Amino acid sequence: MIAARNEEAKIRYTIDDLLAQDYPKHLTEIIMVDDHSTDKTAEIIRTYEDRGVKLLQLNEDKPLNSYKKKAIAKAIDLSSGTLMVATDADCRMGPKWLSTIVNYYETNNSVMISSPVAYFEERGLFEYMQTLEFSYLIGIGASFIGNGRASTCNGANLAYRKDVFYEVGGFKGIDDLASGDDELLLQKVAVRYPGRIGFLKSREAIVYTHAKHTLKEFLQQRRRWASKSTKYKDKKIVALAVGIWLFNVSLLVNLVLGFYNVYFFKLLALQFLLKYLFELAFLLPITSFFKRTALVALLIFLIPIHVIYFVYIGLIGNSRKYVWKDRVVR
Repeated sequence: MIAARNEEAKIRYTIDDLLAQDYPKHLTEIIMVDDHSTDKTAEIIRTYEDRGVKLLQLNEDKPLNSYKKKAIAKAIDLSSGTLMVATDADCRMGPKWLSTIVNYYETNNSVMISSPVAYFEERGLFEYMQTLEFSYLIGIGASFIGNGRASTCNGANLAYRKDVFYEVGGFKGIDDLASGDDELLLQKVAVRYPGRIGFLKSREAIVYTHAKHTLKEFLQQRRRWASKSTKYKDKKIVALAVGIWLFNVSLLVNLVLGFYNVYFFKLLALQFLLKYLFELAFLLPITSFFKRTALVALLIFLIPIHVIYFVYIGLIGNSRKYVWKDRVVR
């Protein structure tokens, strides 16, 4: 199931990849929900209707803050299957993507499955740095799930049982935020089914998407992601996130204080070294999995930029509206 809005440039590639899956066609439904697109997205989807692709168009007469959640919920209502598999309208995947997810589902008795997402086709240094940072985020989500504290995932590659979606109340209680169709739903399921959420570590299950091309787009995306943190169920995760944010703040504070006392420059150097070593150790196996180990060379340049941006996003992520899909939301 896919919620799409103004994706005429890329959606054809996504649909072609879905139709090329090696999973039995008679066991597969492809449901595309057009979220009030103003371009040719719906027209493109219609050209695939003779190949079994279903088109559902949102027709909401009242403004919503979470159109994507509404689109996904309607797709689930329309579906007749057991396992819901969500991705985005600008993603690419290999032919074994769906069969790999289903095999994991049938083998591990999981009620929800988070699978890897990676950036590809980068256009320059800015996008390569995003790929490295995004790999870190995917690794964090996988680590939490693997340690029984499911808290983060990515909606571009997420599967869950239909009955479980209804059992936890769907998006009720988290529908006041535009974002959160992935992480906040994950946390609701984790409360009801601890230990039955899995991360599918398989290269054949990777979904590929693109980094943001401009700094403005990047910051809007990160503000959207940060806005979900106020709804996190596990307050220990929130405390950990705040602790990491404060550590990054301390780096900037020590940089300023260093001009008054050289001791703080020494403390800053120690903090930077520890941050580099820990993140290097964490990223090496992740980038190896994605076959992008060379990106780790960018870490020493990424860390100073990441500190500034992380502190900035932490300050404004929950305090300002942002633009998503040509809409101003919160």
